[in-house]
Amino acid sequence: MKLTSLFFTIKTFRKTILISSCLVLALASCGSSIKKKETGGEKRDSVMVKTNVLPAINTGADNFETYLPLLNDKKIAIVTNQSGLLSNNTHIVDFLLEKNIAIQKIFAPEHGFRGTADAGEHVVDGKDAKTGLPIVSLYGDNKKPKAGQLAGIDIMVFDLQDVGARFYTYISSLHYVMEACAENNIPLIILDRPNPNGNVVDGPILEKEYSSFVGMHPIPVLHGMTIGEYGQMINGEKWLKNGVQCKLKVIPCTNYNHRMNYSLPVKPSPNLPNDQAINLYASLCFFEGTNVSVGRGTEKQFQIYGSPYLPKSGFSFIPKPNVGAQNPIYNGVECFGEDLSAIAKVKQLELKWLIKAYQTTSDKSKFFNVFFTKLAGTEKLQTQIENAVPEGEIRKSWQQGLIEFKKIRSQYLIY
Repeated sequence: MKLTSLFFTIKTFRKTILISSCLVLALASCGSSIKKKETGGEKRDSVMVKTNVLPAINTGADNFETYLPLLNDKKIAIVTNQSGLLSNNTHIVDFLLEKNIAIQKIFAPEHGFRGTADAGEHVVDGKDAKTGLPIVSLYGDNKKPKAGQLAGIDIMVFDLQDVGARFYTYISSLHYVMEACAENNIPLIILDRPNPNGNVVDGPILEKEYSSFVGMHPIPVLHGMTIGEYGQMINGEKWLKNGVQCKLKVIPCTNYNHRMNYSLPVKPSPNLPNDQAINLYASLCFFEGTNVSVGRGTEKQFQIYGSPYLPKSGFSFIPKPNVGAQNPIYNGVECFGEDLSAIAKVKQLELKWLIKAYQTTSDKSKFFNVFFTKLAGTEKLQTQIENAVPEGEIRKSWQQGLIEFKKIRSQYLIY
């Protein structure tokens, strides 16, 4: 949006100020500055009004003038889901087809192409009902595109909305796509998107022996990078198998930096329904490695937590099957805990709810499960909580790792 300047003249304090109704509305939201101006030999006060509206953030997908020429006359495959939208709400697949780009197939991550599958649910291959394009699942037994699935493909396009947390599996899918492209000599174009948690770098660094699909690389829980920046890090740090590197091009966002707030236009996955859930996701996801529910099977996923084993309180909920949670933990059972849906935005990885739940659960021996260490990326966090190490001391134990990570991270930042 272009900044505009509006002018009106005050001849004397006794005269009526004549302005249009449209200008009244404009002035209501604008700042003003006054300067002296000579007009027709008469000295007048001129008021100049400027808007303070910043240009809209555009995603890499909106930066189509940069990448469309690279796709003309090429056979392409695309990794995307429901989050692959342009600013006019056109899906990237539909947009490319309208531009006569020869899409051969769609690769879909966890939750599927339309983004409705449960977390961890096996997603099968199929065909998109709207376009007729074949869909290949990259979740379950086929996390990495096979050579046969890439046969005849000239360029791969990657367009997924990440949320900036290590255990959000879209960056793991990115790793395997990059690896497959490198091994099959196929260039990869990432259409970058803002990280809604892009100004936070926090949490323990993953230790190599605890690598899994919910954490593949030695990074903190909140990495503070866009998915394009993260792809550059995967390449630059040679994290791909045998140190291979992908022919990578990142199409950047415009009018964006990491300090900006960014509200997602669509759910990135079924159980992240709004900005509050996305902001709390990294902190509350640790509960997935415990006997505590994070609200799957409710309408406040990742904004509440509770279990039948926590003390009865003024807040409770009963999970029931819904989209993205066909069989939620504690289905039909009352859970007691806290509602965080209206709290202020968190600006770090919060441990206080996890620590409180552990300290107040009725049976501490049943609180953690084996998945917790995969989420934490280390055994130390569980041990610290079990040994009642103060939260401040736990945070101090991360600091050296964060300092070293930030130095590496700085090499790959675009914004």
